[in-house]
This record gives sequence, structure tokens and C-alpha cells, in this order.
Amino acid sequence: MNPEEGADDREQKVVGSYRGFSILDLFLRILAIVGTLGSAVAMGTTDETLPFSTRAFIFQAQYDDIPAFRFFVISNGTVCGYLSLSLPMAIYHVIRKGAARSRALLISLDAIMLAVLTAGASTAAAIVYLAHKGNASANWLAICQQYQSFCNRVTGSLIGSFGAVLILILLIPMSGLVLSKQAM
Repeated sequence: MNPEEGADDREQKVVGSYRGFSILDLFLRILAIVGTLGSAVAMGTTDETLPFSTRAFIFQAQYDDIPAFRFFVISNGTVCGYLSLSLPMAIYHVIRKGAARSRALLISLDAIMLAVLTAGASTAAAIVYLAHKGNASANWLAICQQYQSFCNRVTGSLIGSFGAVLILILLIPMSGLVLSKQAM
């Protein structure tokens, strides 16, 4: 067996693993886009008016009544936009294996977007917890008994957002692994 043939086989396996990671990276980015977009839309369109409202008093819950929910929508929209703009670079990584600089840039930007998304989802989760449980010592009542539809939609939007957080947590070390293998 020629030594050059063995080197060619190993190189093809390495290129195949890079391509496999790059395809997985692209797929995970698309999933994260779906999660963040769905979360932003679900939260942004959430409102409920109670049926026993009177002319003098309207009992209504909207997402923009609470600044934490506004931040949630903005952070999910920002991360969704970033992920959409990063898709061409992810496709470039599928096509070309030696794109170390662009992969390093994506790792840095992914880490920043992970922090933004985690902050938005965590602030909204704290408010949702108060809406479900209340706080007796602060005399805050749980509102989810009255606004069930509102609370269900808000809770559902949190699921999509935290799913995208998990995807970004997977993307960063996976890209770092590929980058470290390229350096060898």
C-alpha cells in the first residue's frame, strides 16, 4: 500500500467530518431561527381581555404592559435576525473546509447572542413565575387563574426561547472543536 493513499484516505475522512459538523451547524441554526422567531411572534401577539370587563374598567393583559416581556421580544428578534444573517456563512462552511477566521468570528458572535438570548429569556421567566405563583410577602397575587390564555402563550414562548439557548450552547463548543481540529 502506498503511504500517499493512506494519507489521502485520512484527509477525506477529516474533510467529511468537517462537512458533517458544518451541516449540523447549519441545521441547528435553522432550528434556533424557528425557536426565536416563534417565541418573538407568540409573545408579541399575546393579549387577553377578561369577559367580565365593564365600560369603566377593562381588564386586559398585553405583553407590552411589562418591560421584561418587551425585552424578551427584542432579544429574540435580535438573535433571530443574527442567526438569519449567519446562515450564508454557515453554508460557506459546508462548502469550504478551511474557513477558520469566519468560524472564529461566528463563535464570538454566537457567544454574544447566547448572552443576549439568555438574559431575555431569564427575565421573562422570572415574570412568568410571578404570574403563576405570585409572592405573598410582597402582596403580589398570581394572575394566571384569571388570564389563562395569556399565561399559556407566554409560557409557550419561553419554551422556544430556552430551546434556542440550548442550541446556541451546543453550537459554540461544536464550532470550537472544528476550529481546533483545523489548527492541527
